[in-house]
Amino acid sequence: MTLPRVYISRELPATVMHAAAERFDLVEDPQSRPLNRTEARRFLEEFDGVVPTLGDHFQGDVFSDPERIRCKILANFGAGYNHIDAAAARAAGIVVTNTPGAVTEATADIGMALILMTARRTVEGDKLLRSGAWSGWHPVQMLGRGVFGKTLGIIGMGRIGRAIARRCHAGFGMDVIFFNRSVVEDAGVPARQLRSAAEVMQQADFVVVAVPGSPETHHLINAELFSAMQRDAVFVNISRGDVVDEAALVAALEDRKLAGAGLDVYEFEPEVSQELITMPNVVLLPHLGTSVLEVREDMGMMALDNLTAFFEGKPLPNPVN
Repeated sequence: MTLPRVYISRELPATVMHAAAERFDLVEDPQSRPLNRTEARRFLEEFDGVVPTLGDHFQGDVFSDPERIRCKILANFGAGYNHIDAAAARAAGIVVTNTPGAVTEATADIGMALILMTARRTVEGDKLLRSGAWSGWHPVQMLGRGVFGKTLGIIGMGRIGRAIARRCHAGFGMDVIFFNRSVVEDAGVPARQLRSAAEVMQQADFVVVAVPGSPETHHLINAELFSAMQRDAVFVNISRGDVVDEAALVAALEDRKLAGAGLDVYEFEPEVSQELITMPNVVLLPHLGTSVLEVREDMGMMALDNLTAFFEGKPLPNPVN
């Protein structure tokens, strides 16, 4: 029996790569960077299945010649798949899957970390101590913002939004308000769904964005919404970088329309605005949302399970189109 020929675009944990080599005719030549247009097109023509991930260029133009495409499934490694034009893939006869459940808790942990790091100025404090400039404790040194009992605003009450709400409500006694495009019957904690993102931004002490990346959510958070925020509020983004108009965020911070920001994702990743880098009230992480070994292993095995089900003609565990 001939095994399906599969390409994995980036090196995954060893357990996943070993399992993939047992199940498929695996070509082990992973890149250390996102696939460009030319590479994406070539792999579509040479493989039965591809495991792409964040940043790989599987946009509409690579599907323009379907007669030359051999690939029948893109088993994305990750919950977000805005780097894939799923509609164009479907039109070319390609199924797209993702790995949604595995990322929830680890991503919510990073959201919680960014709230605390930004509010309590922990990065600034670390730099102060390491610089040798710390002269010892005193009563008004590096005063930050309290988190306990404050109002948390969530934009996007899906799996990750609910997980953040649990942490903030149960662990920090926070009131939870949120905006979601569809009605949420049960947020998992006491919470109020508001009619618009603007209302959430107006009322929250901490705003966390947890929506999927898509054309519909591109620049969902813009200058108008930043203007609605309280001046002592903190903004956190753990979704996708282009959900936020980064230039508008920089302008809002420069104009002191909000107190600070914590970011794990960026609009032009891996490039980060120099203005953000130089701001002491902004905490920047290098897209650590799912950077936990067991999570990455779970994601990889979910991607392989999607591939296996497809090639065996079974129902797909996680189809997105």
